[in-house]
Amino acid sequence: MPKIFNSLIYPNFRHYFIGHTLSTLGTWIQQVALAWLVYELTNSAKLLGLIAFFAMAPQLLISPFVGAAIDKINKRAALIVVQILFFLQAIFLAYLTFFDKLNSNSIIILSLCMGVFTAFDTPLRQSFISDLVDKKDNIANALALNAMIFNLCRFIGPPIAGFLLVISNAFTCFILNAFSYLFLVIALCLMRNIHGSKAKGQLQNVLKEGYVFVFKNKEYSKMMLNVAIINLTASSYVALLPIFAKDYLKGNETTLGYLWGMAGIGSLLSSLMLANTQNFTRIKQRILLNMLICSLALFVLGLVNLHIAYFIAMLLLGFGISTANVSTNILIQRNTPTQLRGRVVSIYTSIRFGFDALGGLMAGIIATTLGAKNTMIGFASLLIVYLSITFIKQRRLVQGRS
Repeated sequence: MPKIFNSLIYPNFRHYFIGHTLSTLGTWIQQVALAWLVYELTNSAKLLGLIAFFAMAPQLLISPFVGAAIDKINKRAALIVVQILFFLQAIFLAYLTFFDKLNSNSIIILSLCMGVFTAFDTPLRQSFISDLVDKKDNIANALALNAMIFNLCRFIGPPIAGFLLVISNAFTCFILNAFSYLFLVIALCLMRNIHGSKAKGQLQNVLKEGYVFVFKNKEYSKMMLNVAIINLTASSYVALLPIFAKDYLKGNETTLGYLWGMAGIGSLLSSLMLANTQNFTRIKQRILLNMLICSLALFVLGLVNLHIAYFIAMLLLGFGISTANVSTNILIQRNTPTQLRGRVVSIYTSIRFGFDALGGLMAGIIATTLGAKNTMIGFASLLIVYLSITFIKQRRLVQGRS
């Protein structure tokens, strides 16, 4: 088997890989369909921001506490329960759409439910992956392949959603997503002989131990701050993408799908690169470089108004955000003790998706007043300022050592 697919030699990870691929494809189809439907019905940038916020904000509040429980429970059983909850949420969304009962309040409530379920699902899955491979050296490859699933579906899903919206409707997209969750349930049921250690002690002490480990370690603290900044700024484009597709490019559902697809291509290229990398020093060095790439892409969105420029910007954003986030995840999971992994990963995912949600909410609110383009310029400037300060600090530190 090619080196890039090393982790697929493990049957449990192979089952997960197939089930999660089909499930994630459905999720992307629903996300694009819902964003287009909302903007078509309401023409509201603010509501797009609110939906993005409620779909991910619970991870900022809930995921850190979930981590302590994750290290004490049966992860596979918990994941099965969460997938069933996702299934029910998608079915209800399809029901409301079919009978024309979908409105702003129901969209926000369903987005909040999605966010709460995701707050449990993401750290569970991320920490569970390490239990599916037997060798520590293959953890990085498994995580990169997991990211590849997300990014491949991000590339394929949006164009499929755009096509389905043209020939059918959003209801079809929501039904497909609902049943896609069952594939992961089947995959989880097929797994055998999963080995993982559990934390001991009271839940409160277990939770505290995780925070002490992360925030008293300077390297971990720096990585978490980088994750917060890039997702607050660069990932904010997600909430405004329907506006760029419809208002600036004068496009339709297919245009939105292509924009999403270009971001997916960039993310997929990032995952393939990381899956084939064993040099962990190089992985660490790439984080700040890719944050810089993201800032340049945001400037392109804010200053240029050409199809080709938008496609290039989306490609760079997909590549830069994915490389920075997945590189951080690889370093965290490779260097964190097994009994602490669930808690540390939950802190990472809460920051990763929580600040993504805050960025989407801020983008929606600011765009309502200043416009989508000025919003992107503002976030790009904020990212550049952060990188400049970080570079100056690192340079002083190097000079002080010499």
